[in-house]
Amino acid sequence: MVSYANTNTGVPMATSAVLHRSTRFIPQKAIGGKGSYLFLEDGTKFLDSTGGAAVSCLGHGHEGVAQAMIDQLKKVEYCHTAFFGTEVSEELASFLVESTGGRMEKVYVVSSGSEAIEAALKLARQYFLELPTPQPQRTRFIARLPSYHGITLGALSAGGHVTRRQPFEPLLSANTSHVSPCYAYRGRKDGESDEDYVQRLADELDTEFERVGPDTVCAFIAEPVVGAALGCVPSIPGYFPAIKRVCEKHGALLILDEVMSGMGRCGTLHAWEQEGVVPDLQTIGKALGGGYAPVSALLISGKVVDAIDKGTGAFRHGQTYQGHPVSCAAALAVQRVIKEENLLENVRVMGSYLEERLKETLGGMEYVGDIRGKGLFWGIELVKDKSTKEPFDTEDAIAFKIQETGLKPEYAISLYCSSGTVDGIHGDHVILAPAYSVTREEVDIIVETTAKVLDEVFS
Repeated sequence: MVSYANTNTGVPMATSAVLHRSTRFIPQKAIGGKGSYLFLEDGTKFLDSTGGAAVSCLGHGHEGVAQAMIDQLKKVEYCHTAFFGTEVSEELASFLVESTGGRMEKVYVVSSGSEAIEAALKLARQYFLELPTPQPQRTRFIARLPSYHGITLGALSAGGHVTRRQPFEPLLSANTSHVSPCYAYRGRKDGESDEDYVQRLADELDTEFERVGPDTVCAFIAEPVVGAALGCVPSIPGYFPAIKRVCEKHGALLILDEVMSGMGRCGTLHAWEQEGVVPDLQTIGKALGGGYAPVSALLISGKVVDAIDKGTGAFRHGQTYQGHPVSCAAALAVQRVIKEENLLENVRVMGSYLEERLKETLGGMEYVGDIRGKGLFWGIELVKDKSTKEPFDTEDAIAFKIQETGLKPEYAISLYCSSGTVDGIHGDHVILAPAYSVTREEVDIIVETTAKVLDEVFS
């Protein structure tokens, strides 16, 4: 995101030693926050309707989470996991395992979504080396277009977002191939039933396994609800069970990337609870710690744990800050608040209300092509022609203009916008992902302000 100077005139402010997201402008400073709002240095009360990047699930300034972090700092701020464990990391891992009903058995805590994906890719590979009869030929992955799984080289290699990959293509691994996403708005043919569409996608995946060699694939990786790459696109009912059957047919693992869509964002703590499948490996992040500390995790099924335990007994992957005590304390506190305050129910209720308001307020707009999502995770796809679904030209920079317009003081709202929706290059969408504690009044403000921003951009 490129942020402009305090006046939103685009005039650069004083120089900064920070390498900001744009070298040409310095963003305003946030100097405080409470609930759904951030307070800016110029006095603006800014409605954080996206939780940053779908991160701030409890909103800002939660005193209980801050106190839990302070309490942990007073106990032990850091120790290397090669030497010691901590009580708080054990508590967090137990909480997460129990939250899956024991269907995932171990937890590996790191600091970012990209790191969690890197760990998942490496553990998937190591799993096949640890089997009683090793399968070292399994070196490949299959993902979807135009997916985004993270910014590090391994995660970027797994993703299929053309624009994000383009500058780094010479550095990326060539061991991932891509199939079509489950994207009904653009992918389903006229007159095609849900069942036929799901079967066509499953057949496409099966064909890709056969093309690259079914015994060479470690895993298929996908987001249950696609976030930044497509704008909150959920799957068609039955899609993930069909996909898992293909993976099992060829002996490959299923990795579900829930970094953006998981930990309650879609109405259940784990998005896969609504899909009728259990992954072999699951990544979580963003709403795990709600932005109070950098934290993410890899959840590991018993099948994978058992193979490692009966093999070398060690995951050959370690990071300096894995299992960081303060990050674990933040994540555990956030998850306890979600559970104790029954916030998942509010996600479902307010999510339904947000859907209703978005569709009645924005659905009839000339350039709004599709509104989709789950829980408090909603995307609005913008199109040049509603009847043909033609996207805007990339030169129009529609997503950028919407995001920047929302930053103006008269709107003061976050609109998480991305491009490349259609094919990784063309297409624009807006994501809304408010705090789990959001109220009806705040939902009304979010929808009405979003409509005003779109009116200005398209006027």
